[in-house]
Amino acid sequence: MITDQPASDDKAARRAVTVFPVLVLVAGAAGLVSPGTFAGWTSSVPYLLGTVMFCMGLTMTPLDFRGVAKRPWAVAIGLVAHYVIMPGLGWLIAHVLGLPPQLAAGVILVGCAPSGTASNVVTFLARGDVALSVSVATVSTVLAPLVTPPLTLLLAGAYLPVDAGSMMTDILKTVLLPVLGGLLVRLVAGKLVDRVLGLMPWLSSLAVAAIVAAVVAGSASAIKSAAVSVLIAVVLHNGFGLALGYGVGKATGLGRPASRAMAFEVGMQNSGLAASLATAHFSPLAALPAAVFSVWHNISGALVAAWLSHRSRHSRSAPAGAGHALATTTAEEA
Repeated sequence: MITDQPASDDKAARRAVTVFPVLVLVAGAAGLVSPGTFAGWTSSVPYLLGTVMFCMGLTMTPLDFRGVAKRPWAVAIGLVAHYVIMPGLGWLIAHVLGLPPQLAAGVILVGCAPSGTASNVVTFLARGDVALSVSVATVSTVLAPLVTPPLTLLLAGAYLPVDAGSMMTDILKTVLLPVLGGLLVRLVAGKLVDRVLGLMPWLSSLAVAAIVAAVVAGSASAIKSAAVSVLIAVVLHNGFGLALGYGVGKATGLGRPASRAMAFEVGMQNSGLAASLATAHFSPLAALPAAVFSVWHNISGALVAAWLSHRSRHSRSAPAGAGHALATTTAEEA
């Protein structure tokens, strides 16, 4: 356990969380104002997502997996909470708001995605249990090919046809293989990777921004009529996810730092993956909720983290693993 978060790490984390949503917002605005410029980018979305996940793999170390073995019960609670609360909320919100099929499927798909990698750095800023955050995010990503497709079929199948087998293959190709590839490179050429590790969040940010620009450009003509309903759905989805995630941590007796980690692991999603899958399997319009979520969950996460940090800034110690945050996060998505 370390007693204080390094000032340099704290400053770098705040910069990443501040700059990333601004960058994505600018990309989305560009896609809306000049859709023709990004019209040909849609086919590149899976490759851009693969870049994000490869960067994530580069930031991972065996310590991330050892954390799972040390606290399997806490990680299991996080995984169950994530893959029950967010998919369920997505379905409920889409149903209550009466969203059209494309948008409803998009909201549900966001809920069925694994944890967003930005959750790690936001947990760090909130003085939460970063080791637990990293473990839950890592395992939820590895399990995504097995969990996301059947959940999407179960909850979104009533709105649009869902090819779970094809979706599973896409997740394997664009998520799991790039993550494993990045991890392998890190293991083989660790010293070289360490020299450029600071560039990974920014490379990921640019890739996610490009995904958002492509998604928005593809549905620019329908955004004006759908923007308000999508924003309401995203704010409700993320807000209830954060609150219920924290509640699960408290109800299961995990303690305050772990409960903070649970809030962000449940409420923040890999929206880059959701956007890629929605574009490939549904339509660019179905990817719109993921694009909006990509911006909003980083803004809300940073605000909630600042509030939680303010509440505990007089504490004498920070949770174990906090200094590891910047070495295990990419600015997603994400």
